[in-house]
Amino acid sequence: MSELERLRAAMRATERPDTVLDLATVMREGRRLRTRRRVAGAGAATLATGLASVVVVVAVGASGPGGPAPTRHPAPVAVAPPSVGPSPLAETSLSPTPPPTMGRDVPQPKPMGQIVDSKVRHGTDRRVYYFVPVSVPGEPRVSIGLAAGRQAPDGGLNTDLLLNDVQGSDRSAGFHQIGYDEGSAGAPVPTFGYFVGPADRIIGTVDGRQVDARVARWSADKQVVIFWFDPTQLTPGERLDGIVARDGTGRRL
Repeated sequence: MSELERLRAAMRATERPDTVLDLATVMREGRRLRTRRRVAGAGAATLATGLASVVVVVAVGASGPGGPAPTRHPAPVAVAPPSVGPSPLAETSLSPTPPPTMGRDVPQPKPMGQIVDSKVRHGTDRRVYYFVPVSVPGEPRVSIGLAAGRQAPDGGLNTDLLLNDVQGSDRSAGFHQIGYDEGSAGAPVPTFGYFVGPADRIIGTVDGRQVDARVARWSADKQVVIFWFDPTQLTPGERLDGIVARDGTGRRL
C-alpha cells in the first residue's frame, strides 16, 4: 500500500459512524507524504538542471553532419582572489636597456684600410675609427660602414657603434650619416661621421657655438674624410644644430 493510499484509508475511516477519528494518524501520514513530495521535487529540479547543462555543452561543441567531433569544455574552476601585497612585477627593474655593443668575444668586422687613432683614451684602450664592409638589401651602392671602436694594447678591437647609409651611394659627395652616443653602458662615443670631398675643415654648431672637428683621410680613398669631435668640446650624445665642410681655401663645400 502506497503512502497516498494509507492517508486515504485513514480519512475514509472517519466516514463510518462507529469509528473514532485518529487525528494523529492522519497528520502523521500527511506530513510523510508532503516530505516525500518535497524530496521528489528537489530531485526533479536537480535532474532538470543537469539535463540543461548537458544540452548547453553539446550545443556549444556540436557541428553539422560530417563536422568535427564535439569539443567538451572543462567546467569553470573557482580561483581564489590574489592576496594583497606588492606584485612581483613591481620588483622588476624598469631601467632602460642600453643599446647592445659588440663584445670582444664576438667576431669583429675586419677593418678596411688603416685604423684611425682619435687620440682619445678609455683606460688602456684607445678610441679608433675604421671602415668595415656592410651589405644593405636592394642597395648595391652601399658597401661600407664607419665604426667607432676601442683598441686594446694587444690590438684587439671592440666595436661600440657602427653607422652606414641605408640608400643611395655611400661615396656621393657631401656629408653622410653622423653617429651620436646612445648612452651605452660602455665608454662614451664622441660624435663622428664622414664627408666625401676635398674637405680640410669640418665645423659643427651647437647652441650658437662653433666647434672644430678633428679630421683624417681614409687610406683606401682619399676623397673620404673621417671626422670626430673632441669630447671635451662637444659632449658625446649632444646633437649638433648644423655642420659645414670647407676646403683648404676656406670655401664652403
